[in-house]
Amino acid sequence: MDFGSFLKSPEIKVKVVTYRDIFQDKAMIENRFGEDYRDRSAIIKLDSADFKQLNVKKGDTVTLKNSFGTIVVKAEESGYEPSHKGIAYMPNSPWSNMLVSDETGGTGVPKFKDISATITSAKGAKVTEPGF
Repeated sequence: MDFGSFLKSPEIKVKVVTYRDIFQDKAMIENRFGEDYRDRSAIIKLDSADFKQLNVKKGDTVTLKNSFGTIVVKAEESGYEPSHKGIAYMPNSPWSNMLVSDETGGTGVPKFKDISATITSAKGAKVTEPGF
């Protein structure tokens, strides 16, 4: 019997900051529904300490969830220095938008730079299909 299957995967809280990526924009122009666009958009970049705590490797899938949605994307190490434990980065895309609050605080602009979510390993799960 595999007792490891009964253990809960580590779950950590992160602040997700979205950003624009020129290579993602190019892929979107070429084919918004293509594999290159998905590979550049359905990702989250994590601090190396968070990467280790989640026990994931580059390309493994992770689940992000908050009160606005749940998504599965691929994990990458950010490579940013100094350490930014608890802060993650995602390209602005249909995937990151699934976690954005509809509350704008009267500004009319969603909080793309301040998304709170929990993240856990989703090894073997498929990346969420966007709801275009």
